[in-house]
Amino acid sequence: MKRLKSYYSHLRNPLTVKQKWIFPLALGSIFSLFLLFLTTLTSPAGTPLVPLFRPSSSAASTFVESKLRPIPISPLPLLPRFAYLVSGSAGDGDMLKRTLLALYHPNNRYIVHLDAESSPEERLDLLDFVRGNSVMGRFGNVMVMKKANLVTYRGPTMVANTLHAAAILLREGGEWDWFINLSAADYPLVTQDDLLHAFWYLPRDLNFIDHTSDIGWKAFQRAKPVIVDPGLYMSKKSDVFWITQRRSVPTAFKLFTGSAWVALSRPFIDFCIWGWDNLPRTVLMYYANFISSPEGYFHTVICNAQEFQNTTVNNDLHFISWDNPPKQHPHYLSLADMSRMVNSNAPFARKFHHDDPVLDKIDSELLSRGRGMVVPGGWCVGNGENGTDPCSVVGDITVLRPGDGAKRLENLIKSLLSGGQFRQRQCK
Repeated sequence: MKRLKSYYSHLRNPLTVKQKWIFPLALGSIFSLFLLFLTTLTSPAGTPLVPLFRPSSSAASTFVESKLRPIPISPLPLLPRFAYLVSGSAGDGDMLKRTLLALYHPNNRYIVHLDAESSPEERLDLLDFVRGNSVMGRFGNVMVMKKANLVTYRGPTMVANTLHAAAILLREGGEWDWFINLSAADYPLVTQDDLLHAFWYLPRDLNFIDHTSDIGWKAFQRAKPVIVDPGLYMSKKSDVFWITQRRSVPTAFKLFTGSAWVALSRPFIDFCIWGWDNLPRTVLMYYANFISSPEGYFHTVICNAQEFQNTTVNNDLHFISWDNPPKQHPHYLSLADMSRMVNSNAPFARKFHHDDPVLDKIDSELLSRGRGMVVPGGWCVGNGENGTDPCSVVGDITVLRPGDGAKRLENLIKSLLSGGQFRQRQCK
């Protein structure tokens, strides 16, 4: 009864109810206006005195991409390790074996690939060679890619094969700092002890990649044409074919070009495989229809990725003899090029005919490598008497015995890193 009485009294006196709420409502409005006035006031530094929202210093962390970072780099000057991809095609098996022996070191990791154009017998012979080598078999650091890929240099299949090898090296684990791709037509001009010594105190995030944004004639002859590589979907290798329709130069990212031969840091390889901001995949799909995509894919990714674009060293670590202007393929090197190769201070050279006499000269004068043996290093403690392999007796594999090649390589690196703009606007 009291509730009903109260209810009817409110109906009889509607003004009384309104008057009860007028004062609180007015007071709240005045207080809100006062707060709004305070937010318009700023400090001498230009920041609000009473901000309605104070942005967090890690506001960007609300986006998932900002929480993903390249794998950390060890701050300690540990002995570096290289991961090599050495690849070849039909008939390259013997040359690939020789190059592998010249590159071998127990601390490194290796993956070798003969493409699907080579015969099963040639690939099996390569596998037997790796398994049967006493040194490689002991350390188990050489892998032969079981699933052969078709590879054509003019199409994207070489990039796909390189990414395939890099993914295997990441999956298999093992410590390595730089990924280096070479072909069976490449050969080292320094020992691995020389190379490891020269790279020992370098920042492990550096990427040695020859690159430029001045693509010149390549804009018309490579960026605008559209090609299809049958190696992506056919079981037999054939040349790429051209689509009549042409396309515009990209605006979502800037194109870069350069040498197909690179020495890339593990954090950058990790980024290319995982691609947490999708850039590597987007660029890869674009380069699937690009002529000679190995000369642009990694270059375009690294120079459009903010966290990597200032880690580049503009050099491919190769001595190559080109025509002027350069054509599709460089000259084959011979004994006449020996002095120029050495004076270049480069750790690698290409390209060579199988068993060219200049390779024997490199073995004897630069690598001290006996026929059928790996290059001796500080880890080899055999006496080497009567032509025996000094690496048949293994000591501490972290011991280096650098020679003249290390001095040449140090001179090259010093010249590459001496510019005042190093780590500033490296991608131009």
